[in-house]
Amino acid sequence: MSVLCKGCRKTKINELPQLWNILKGDISFVGPRPLTPNTFEFYSIDIQKNLTSICPGLTGVGSIVFRDEESLINFSLKKPEIFYKEDIAPYKGTLETWFSDNININVYFKIILLTVWVIIFPKSNLIYRVFPELPSKPNNLKLE
Repeated sequence: MSVLCKGCRKTKINELPQLWNILKGDISFVGPRPLTPNTFEFYSIDIQKNLTSICPGLTGVGSIVFRDEESLINFSLKKPEIFYKEDIAPYKGTLETWFSDNININVYFKIILLTVWVIIFPKSNLIYRVFPELPSKPNNLKLE
């Protein structure tokens, strides 16, 4: 992978083409990230129903908290699929459920601002200060 590609993923510039999907109305600015069928199956039926009941988005609570998901998976001692299913999916599902239960214009705009913030300050945990009622991080996940 070239340095340019790494920089694009780090700054999320690779997400710009999805603005077209927003203009088409396929996704929103804020909501759970669309999932592949394989990873969608890792969520409980209740969380699957929740995820399909709200419009997917370019950014969201799960995107902010798991902004470095690829590194978490790469450094796990478990196989990627098992780590995602056992460690990431349960917490990410809980975060997206929190979002769907608390969505309002205030939360929506705070998530947009927090997305910009974590692009600039990737190690920031500001989301937990802005939303102190977010579900707690599980001990088994080393989230920055």
